[in-house]
Amino acid sequence: MALPAGTRLGPYEVLSAIGAGGMGEVYRARDTKLNRDVAIKVLPDLVASDPERLARFEREAQVLAALNHPNIAHIHGLEESGPGPAAIRAIVMELVEGSTLADRIARGPIPLAEVLPIAKQIAEALEAALEQGITHRDLKPANIKVREDGTVKVLDFGLAKVREVEGAAPGLTNSPTMIGASRPGMILGTAAYMSPEQAKGQGADRTSDVWAFGCVLYEMLTAHAVFDGDSVSEILSEVLKSEPDWRRLPAGTHEGIRRLLRRSLQKDRKLRLRDIGDARIEIDEAQSAPHVEGRVTPGAARSRERIVWLAALGLVALIAAVWAVWASRPPAPAAEMRVEITTPPTTDLVSLAISPDGQKIVFVATSEGRSRLWLRALSSDSARPLAGTDMATLPFWSPDNRSVGFFADGKLERIDIDGGSATVLADAPLGRGGAWNRDGTILFAPTPASPILRVAAAGGKPDAVTKVEAPQQVGHGLPQFLPDGRHFLYYVLGSPEASGVYVGQLGGSETKRLLDADAAAVYAPPGQLLFVRRGTLFAQGFDPVQLALTGNPFPVAEQVAVQTPAAALSASGTGPIVYRTGSAGGQRQLAWFDRSGKELGKVGDPEGGLMLVSSLSPDGRRVAMSRGGGNIDIWLLETGRGVLNRFTTDAADEIFPVWSPDGTRIVFSSNRKGTIQNLYRKAATGAGSEELVLDAGWPTFAT
Repeated sequence: MALPAGTRLGPYEVLSAIGAGGMGEVYRARDTKLNRDVAIKVLPDLVASDPERLARFEREAQVLAALNHPNIAHIHGLEESGPGPAAIRAIVMELVEGSTLADRIARGPIPLAEVLPIAKQIAEALEAALEQGITHRDLKPANIKVREDGTVKVLDFGLAKVREVEGAAPGLTNSPTMIGASRPGMILGTAAYMSPEQAKGQGADRTSDVWAFGCVLYEMLTAHAVFDGDSVSEILSEVLKSEPDWRRLPAGTHEGIRRLLRRSLQKDRKLRLRDIGDARIEIDEAQSAPHVEGRVTPGAARSRERIVWLAALGLVALIAAVWAVWASRPPAPAAEMRVEITTPPTTDLVSLAISPDGQKIVFVATSEGRSRLWLRALSSDSARPLAGTDMATLPFWSPDNRSVGFFADGKLERIDIDGGSATVLADAPLGRGGAWNRDGTILFAPTPASPILRVAAAGGKPDAVTKVEAPQQVGHGLPQFLPDGRHFLYYVLGSPEASGVYVGQLGGSETKRLLDADAAAVYAPPGQLLFVRRGTLFAQGFDPVQLALTGNPFPVAEQVAVQTPAAALSASGTGPIVYRTGSAGGQRQLAWFDRSGKELGKVGDPEGGLMLVSSLSPDGRRVAMSRGGGNIDIWLLETGRGVLNRFTTDAADEIFPVWSPDGTRIVFSSNRKGTIQNLYRKAATGAGSEELVLDAGWPTFAT
């Protein structure tokens, strides 16, 4: 029942609608007696008109109102307006400002240092309720709010008991409570967070809340639901039959937290953690552990890999790590130290670089609506933005640690980190990475479909140092100098057999393919090549003199962010490396909105990786979008059925589709000629050949 602004319920005056909550429409209202804002949930007619349900709800609300805990949203009272069955019945609650935990997780994995205090407060709230004999039964990120000051508030305690079946929800892992009556054989809970006993329709007890807590903790760390599927039945099947994918947990997850997750997510409730208070104890121990606070702790050496971890940095909501130098002699027991850094948010996960001396990092972040480069010294507890770097991407360092190169506004630029304005060095319409050697030479890729170019660090006319071998190769990018300053690594986009990591040299035409990878590789002294495949960061021995790989690759970390041809990975010249985990581009979901900004419904499924939505057909029935990883194609999404169909299949990239006014044709750009983006046209039905509309005519690069 929609309540217009100004509606009075007792002393409460409705101010505005907030949204749909677990028990009906939610409104912001003013308590005219106490001069404070509150949240009012107007109960659905199905509940409010059922005397038995209403009586049970009122009794439960009285119990919950007695709970006085800082991490539980308080119930202020019940209100009724109007006589008889048509009366408006509502529950008045504490108004909790801030985003839900679900909103926070949607931006990517949360660093462990941020996860632990959130998890502890959730556990304390559940513990306080369980002491009163109350189980939540519907704990999930959408029912947890995190205020700006870090205070956690758990919402909707026990109210799932009166929920009824609702229609299918777009997001199944965060769908509303399925069935509200707590009778034998009835399912109670939200599919992705339901314990096996709930999925079977059995009664929920305190260990069911422990299970849901484990699901929430896992999702905070990984940004993935423990169990998912395309339908509620598929999710419930996963809950009953499958085990969690423990490989998704960040490499630096404390062993105590791993143990807590394993004990919380036992399918047999007899083997599950019995009390949420024990979870709080595990969290307390993890928070006080040296590797979280940053003190040095013993670590096990990898005898065959000869590596020693030095530090880990949390950038935004993602985890980065710094690698220390390893010796050529047989390794001694390693020492490990981990530090987490909170930075402004970013949508550009792959734009980061550690200085050659391993003392500073530069990365892209957004603050006050502006995306730019930020600088952080590892010895400092704060970061600062670099003026004049708005909309910068893919930074790289000068060998003396004093300047940074980057791409912005279609140019290759450089800036001194101690002050001064940015200097334009060359044109780079869609820059794809750079490198700077001790002789004052900068290598860079001006577009995704160009060779690697060379330019002086003071600027000048670029010339090509590689040649794109079309049609197998589409373009080169992400160069990195090897220690001699003459040879360099770079990444080739193209067919499966041609793409991968290559090595080239200044003044020479000979190149060599080293390996296949999802993105550019990084050399880490004194002899390791780091690269990413399917989100896993690998290391393999590499001789920079013989330009040859040695030994076998071994995994270093999981879920490293990649946006081909770039990975969120950088290495210094002294040994430390930095990487960032997460999904570069994250999950994107198309949705309909009305002119007031209210969401009307979802379109299709959430998309991971690259999805560039460009054009809605004139009749509103289809969306043309660029999507993909290593190869980007145009896809058409039917807005009614949510069905995706591939529109282009060329090995080159197709981007930026635009519909004709009559909806019969689509124009898009492609680098299939191996130089720059040209315009092509194709019938929207997919039939017929593609027609070249405009050849941009960019000159080839001289070698």
